[in-house]
Amino acid sequence: MPIITLTSDWGFKDHYLASVKGKIIAAHSDVRIVDISHEINPFNIEHAAYVIKNCYADFPDGTIHIIGVNTEESEKNSHVVIHHHKQYFIGTDNGIFSMIFTDQPEKIIELNIPQDTDFFTFSTRDRFVKAAIHIAKGKAIEALGNPMEKIQQKILFKPAVEENLIKGMVIHIDGYENLVTNISKELFDKVGKGKNFSILLRGGLEIDAINQSYQDVPTGEIVAVFASNGLLEIAINQGNASGLLGVDINDAIRVEFEE
Repeated sequence: MPIITLTSDWGFKDHYLASVKGKIIAAHSDVRIVDISHEINPFNIEHAAYVIKNCYADFPDGTIHIIGVNTEESEKNSHVVIHHHKQYFIGTDNGIFSMIFTDQPEKIIELNIPQDTDFFTFSTRDRFVKAAIHIAKGKAIEALGNPMEKIQQKILFKPAVEENLIKGMVIHIDGYENLVTNISKELFDKVGKGKNFSILLRGGLEIDAINQSYQDVPTGEIVAVFASNGLLEIAINQGNASGLLGVDINDAIRVEFEE
């Protein structure tokens, strides 16, 4: 049974999600629809990329991912279907795919299939679903449009490294208000080399240990861990780190290692 996933910023208040699911089922009743998230921050492709990047590899080969965030097409931002890592991704080439993948996609097709309506505000329902159903029925993606050589690049802030110092930032705040940074365990170990360290956040907050789990500290205490995606995360055990610490996305974080 083909799998089609949906990621969007529609929420659950309006008809958008139901319309897309109805369109899929009407065209191909033998398909499994999986909701990744419909609570992406509006128009925020960075948020959408983070969510998809951290879960798509857990899906079976052949899964089709529809991305319904900031989908309007323009001369600069084309609608595309991508085949990469044995999965398919359908969305708008506005930089989002360069944030999902660390390498160049294997196959990129610019969609030139017609829409089902004369309105251009709901591309996910009127165009992306058609592409997804085409793939779900086992047809070649080359029939959907013209090949492209590369995707648009969007440069994300990467940690700056100096001797005994990593300068990073908060890139995501999850549903528990945990602070996810762009500092990976690999980089931390490479720069730190087992030295003692201090993690510094705004307001003079300082952390000098990394634990294995949230429960390693008492309830209400601050804890630093490497999350399942390998990134350094600052949390409060059973608390809301972002709100209580006054730290938001793009705020700086420093890791200083002893000489």
